[in-house]
Amino acid sequence: MSAASVLELKNISKSFGPLLANDSISLRLAEGEVLALLGENGAGKTTLMNILFGHYQADTGSVSAFGQELPPGKPRAAIQAGIGMVHQHFTLADNLTVLENVVLGTRPLWAGRLDLRSALGKLERLAKEYGLGVNPKARVRDLSVGERQRVEILKTLYRDARVLIMDEPTAVLTPPEVETLFATLRKLVAKGLSIIFISHKLREVMAISDRVTVLRHGKVVMESATAETTREELAEAMVGRAIPQPKRTPLEAGTTLLKFTGVSVYDSEGSAQLDAVDLELKQCEILGIAGVSGNGQGQLADLLCGLMTPGNGTIELKGEGLKPSPREMIRRGIGRIVEDRNGTGLIGDLNITENLCSEQYRSKEFTHFGLRRFQRMRQHAEQVIKDYDVRCQGAGATVRQLSGGNMQKLVLGRVFSQQPDVILAHQPTWGLDVGAAAYVHDQLLAARQRGAGVLLISEDLDELLQLCDRIQVLFHGQLSESLAIEDVTLQKLGLLMSGQNQGSATDAA
Repeated sequence: MSAASVLELKNISKSFGPLLANDSISLRLAEGEVLALLGENGAGKTTLMNILFGHYQADTGSVSAFGQELPPGKPRAAIQAGIGMVHQHFTLADNLTVLENVVLGTRPLWAGRLDLRSALGKLERLAKEYGLGVNPKARVRDLSVGERQRVEILKTLYRDARVLIMDEPTAVLTPPEVETLFATLRKLVAKGLSIIFISHKLREVMAISDRVTVLRHGKVVMESATAETTREELAEAMVGRAIPQPKRTPLEAGTTLLKFTGVSVYDSEGSAQLDAVDLELKQCEILGIAGVSGNGQGQLADLLCGLMTPGNGTIELKGEGLKPSPREMIRRGIGRIVEDRNGTGLIGDLNITENLCSEQYRSKEFTHFGLRRFQRMRQHAEQVIKDYDVRCQGAGATVRQLSGGNMQKLVLGRVFSQQPDVILAHQPTWGLDVGAAAYVHDQLLAARQRGAGVLLISEDLDELLQLCDRIQVLFHGQLSESLAIEDVTLQKLGLLMSGQNQGSATDAA
């Protein structure tokens, strides 16, 4: 690299008890460069970036920005040096507005009153310029996951960062939004901004990065110019082996397992978030739900999680009426892979064993005459850890200590180990590396093979096209007619996702 160095990490090592997360890692970032950082879940990527940003202190090694060594464990020093970080897990205050979240911490307590009008003007200019539209006056708690991600990006841009760390920034963005983001990043890079781009999506890495560094088990195992490598080489470097692609074999759909008839959900102001939705899920099939984030996917998933009840319409499970509640969904055997593994899927302060047994702790498997069978619970947890390759310090480790991908593996293990007949899979591979994502796909296809019905809600169109038997599209709370996978094209999906009716989509094909 001929460009000047803006960031250097030298011989960084970090351990958490017996777990060596980073093992003498060194890397360099040049001015105006996009460096992709790849690795399996638990390979040490997020730990390394948290050391860079000052959230963690390294056991050994140093971090320098623009020629000056940064004091360890001081995020403010990193921010003042021009380093910004878009976290994989959101760091937003739900009770504040978008604008309040963006400006929070930008001025010291003893400074004069902040000019919110000027701040609002700057935020709106950034949002328009970079295609990150979000209502500045909206409360964060009312935003979709995709909208919250945009707020995280805007927070960093608002602070005029010169080095941008992006940890899975596209995990909840649609393909058009990803292209818009990449256009934004290219503009920033052209102005001299440098970016560390952490992603499991190899197609995106190949499209946006200049160089790639691959971590495995806490060590650098590969460094290459992006133009001099391939997706297959990167995937094999990440996991240490070739990754076969899962294949969907033709199956005849069985009897109806789950049926929505005219189901509507309303918000507090009476607006329909789901509008007269008709849906039918059968045995031996995967039904995909596509759509831009915020068009009703969350409400549909919450219905099957038992977190919402329909305002109108009926839901049937195996021909019997179903009144949604978390207890009822568990009792009726619905497996729930939720989008928000932190807020809804897991309890961060409980340990792995407690989380894995949380939905079945009253079952005969884990109780005996009202007493917990702690040894059996721990054995179950250890088996799931082994089967799903959860990188952790053992079944007694608190979930909060895990990386996002390993948290997701716990949710998957809890669901698949029960072999439910109906599975809600809401963004099931969000934040997973290519090896883990392929394993999840295999598990979903195996569930389909044994007779289960899978409702797959995903914003990854490649994932939907690879796994689904039928696809329906949500737009403004309305669900399109289903399309057999043989009749689906990206063009049809794009038209439906932008609000075109099915007839227009068909005519355009």
